[in-house]
Amino acid sequence: MGENELDSALVERVQQGDKRAFDLLVRKYQHKVVGLVSRYLKNHAECEDVAQEAFIRAWRAIGSFRGESAFYTWLYKIAVNTAKNHLVAMSRRPPADDIAIDDAAFVPGADRMHESATPERELMRQEIEQTVFSTVQALPEELRTAITLREVDGLSYEEIAEAMGCPIGTVRSRIFRAREAIDEKLRPLLSDREGKNP
Repeated sequence: MGENELDSALVERVQQGDKRAFDLLVRKYQHKVVGLVSRYLKNHAECEDVAQEAFIRAWRAIGSFRGESAFYTWLYKIAVNTAKNHLVAMSRRPPADDIAIDDAAFVPGADRMHESATPERELMRQEIEQTVFSTVQALPEELRTAITLREVDGLSYEEIAEAMGCPIGTVRSRIFRAREAIDEKLRPLLSDREGKNP
C-alpha cells in the first residue's frame, strides 16, 4: 500500500468517526506541518500552536475531504492558510508568496545552525538562505516548480509528475538540474566557510 492509499484509508476511517485514525495522521505529518509553518513564523512555540490549530481545522473539515488531491496537499493548504491568518491576526504582514523558500529545505544540517546561532553563523545562514532563494527564483518556471514541489512541499516524483502533467523522467531531470544550479551557487559560499574553519 502506497502513502496516498494509506492516507486515504485513514481518512475514510476518520470520516466514519475513528478518532485514533486521525491521531495517526497527526503523528505522521506533525513535523512536516511544524516545518512548513516555521517558514512563516520564527518562534518555535508559536509554530507548534499554529500547527495544532491547522490540525484542528483539518479535523473539522475532514468530512468534506473527497480525495481529489493527496491528503498532504489538502493539509498543506490548510496549514499555509492557518499560518497566514495567524500573521494577519497578529498584525504582521504574511509573505506575498505562498512558499517562502527556506535554507533548511535544501541544505543538510542548516537547521542545526539555529541551535548555536553565533553572529557569524547567523550571517552565514542568512547568506545561504538568500542564495538559495535568489537561485530558485531565477530558475526557469518548470525547474522552479519541480524543485519547490519536491523540497518544500515534500511531494513524491509521481505526485509532481501528476501535478505538472509530464513524465516522471522529466521531473527527475528538472529536479536534478535545479539542484545543480543551487549547488553551483552555494559551493563558493561553503568553501569560503571551510577555508575559515580548517
